[in-house]
Amino acid sequence: MKPRFENKRAVITGAGQGIGRRVAERMAAEGAEVLVVDRSDARHDTVASIKKEGGTAHELAVDLETYEGCQAAIAKAVELWGRVDILVNNVGGTIWAKPFEHYEPHQIDAEISRSLMPTLYGCHAALEPMLKAGSGVIVNVSSIATRGLNRVPYGAAKGGVNAITVNLAWEVAERGIRVVATAPGGTEAPPRPVPRNPNAAEEQREDWYQTLVEQTLQSSFMKRYGTLDEQAGAILFLASDDASYITGVTLPVGGGDLG
Repeated sequence: MKPRFENKRAVITGAGQGIGRRVAERMAAEGAEVLVVDRSDARHDTVASIKKEGGTAHELAVDLETYEGCQAAIAKAVELWGRVDILVNNVGGTIWAKPFEHYEPHQIDAEISRSLMPTLYGCHAALEPMLKAGSGVIVNVSSIATRGLNRVPYGAAKGGVNAITVNLAWEVAERGIRVVATAPGGTEAPPRPVPRNPNAAEEQREDWYQTLVEQTLQSSFMKRYGTLDEQAGAILFLASDDASYITGVTLPVGGGDLG
């Protein structure tokens, strides 16, 4: 079979580790030329892994929690290729896990900045080249944590990602652009080289986090966490032409948990 992403050019954010890295590796293996965007030095490892397998990858370090950073990522892609075929907005993740009354105001702001704004900014930045080309796919990475325990600000941010997905899809569908999302459930992954919250042990109790873990397992029909490949597979499907008649939806990938 022909690789699904042959001659495609893809920007993948937060691709230094976790789901983003696996998406970048697998998309490159199926023929895409990818731009690995991550402010962490872990992006070097992703690019090295892709090149080792014979793929083509570039990298860029920017702060995707700012509009300027997202704009710079798209501008780099246009500089490299003259177009953006696929954008995977993967940046995000829980920083704190605790009952809502224990969040400080700056922590609420930080969760929204981390898990909503990079997607909102990224979608906006990608529109100009995609509309000019009359084609493109945006895949947003949401979360089933829109219904969960001890993550109210994060859940609010990901609820916003779901709203961005359907509203933007409706606006641009007749102009050749698809906008879709996945909502990952709990996912097994290697230890993060750059933790989301290096001070977590000082700022939240272990039992608060354990509540989150137990609720995630209980809510999954399969009673387990998913794998990186299970998450990446859904993202790649939605980004591919196999999903050419799908737009405006958020696909739960949580073992039966719909979020």
